[in-house]
Amino acid sequence: MKKLRWGILGVAKINERLLPGFAKAANAELCAIASRSLDKAQAAAKAAGIVKAYGGYEALLDDPEIDAVYNPLPNNLHAEWTRQAAQRGKHVLCEKPLTPTAAEAQELVEFCLAKKICLMDGFMWPHHPRTALLRKFLDEGGIGPVQRVASSFTFLLPPDPTNIRLQPATAGGSLLDVGCYPVYGIRWAFGAEPVRVWATARFEHGVDVALAGTLWFADGRVATFDCGFVHPFRQWLEITGASGVVFVQDMWLPPRRAIFEVRKDGSYETDVHAVDGQDQIQHMLENFGRFVLGQKPLMPSPEEAVKTLKVLDALARSAREQKPVQVVS
Repeated sequence: MKKLRWGILGVAKINERLLPGFAKAANAELCAIASRSLDKAQAAAKAAGIVKAYGGYEALLDDPEIDAVYNPLPNNLHAEWTRQAAQRGKHVLCEKPLTPTAAEAQELVEFCLAKKICLMDGFMWPHHPRTALLRKFLDEGGIGPVQRVASSFTFLLPPDPTNIRLQPATAGGSLLDVGCYPVYGIRWAFGAEPVRVWATARFEHGVDVALAGTLWFADGRVATFDCGFVHPFRQWLEITGASGVVFVQDMWLPPRRAIFEVRKDGSYETDVHAVDGQDQIQHMLENFGRFVLGQKPLMPSPEEAVKTLKVLDALARSAREQKPVQVVS
């Protein structure tokens, strides 16, 4: 099998979650890692068994033996280094959010398209086989037409102002960090775009550390979600249809046995649908590689990132201005 040769820009902590997926992905070969500090790059390479270590992102991008890069840098650096990679003909899997705003994302998508390179943001859950199973269940009318969606993604983050998640300069805040998951999930579940939003937030260190939002759709349907750094770990999605409810306890970061539960209207019994032993990071890497190697279409497309960011832009503005805001179409 032909393999895509990968490099990683940076030694971010999220790499620890990605490395096992790289090891299992059948069409991926992790060849290099870079850091602004050569010592850090060499230490990370040694720990992960990566052959090449570079003391600078440019050096990795200039390596002709690298086909694609994973960009886990802070949010404010996503566009800059994705562009640098695209200019050198490298395909890019970029950590979410693709950029801090929809306008920046649209420009980046157009730039990469012009350079004829593949760009995808690093949401993992769309690649899990459970997601495909749930999509099929919904599309076949398992609970009737979807009428309402609710979701959450929160975790406890120590209040350390040096953390990039708590810095305005690095486009921190819980909405961009974890709120993007339920917003994308709501759009996915409805198969439609919200037209208006309302949000309220708690601000500390100049960023939102907790936010709750409501999304209205053109046909009158409504969704709600919350996200933040001040509540215990929660990561669920609830989809209410005309004849029943689907609940996914661990939607964004599923365990080895990934399930969704269905309860039909008027029943106390729950049907459990399960997918066992799958690694969504492995699937994400393999799906990206198949597209680059010309073996399948790219799903999700980078335009999905732009659509989610349009909603996030409106939510951020609503939280600041304390009023409902229209979503830019």
